[in-house]
Amino acid sequence: MITVQPEAAKWISSQLEQRGKGEGIRFAVKTTGCSGYMYVVEFVDEPSIEDTVFEQHNLKFFIDPKSLVFLTGINVGFRTEGLNSGLHFTNPNATGECGCGESFSV
Repeated sequence: MITVQPEAAKWISSQLEQRGKGEGIRFAVKTTGCSGYMYVVEFVDEPSIEDTVFEQHNLKFFIDPKSLVFLTGINVGFRTEGLNSGLHFTNPNATGECGCGESFSV
């Protein structure tokens, strides 16, 4: 379904630890940006009954039903570029990305 690389899981785990609470992380998609869709990553304190839940690296990941079709098969990694670092998504469903890399199209 979704692959979370070890370095991404380590970063997510540290974010949850710093926060001090939460069931896990939600990966979602919202309509926005130059190309149509944008990835959303947020803490989950109370999961929705409609969420698809999966576990990797001792972490829980939640995906809402509307986002699942866009996110199936993605690979979540972590990368550092210059002074910036964060999660990076490789999505086999994307047909294009905007120049800044913030949004994608399908």
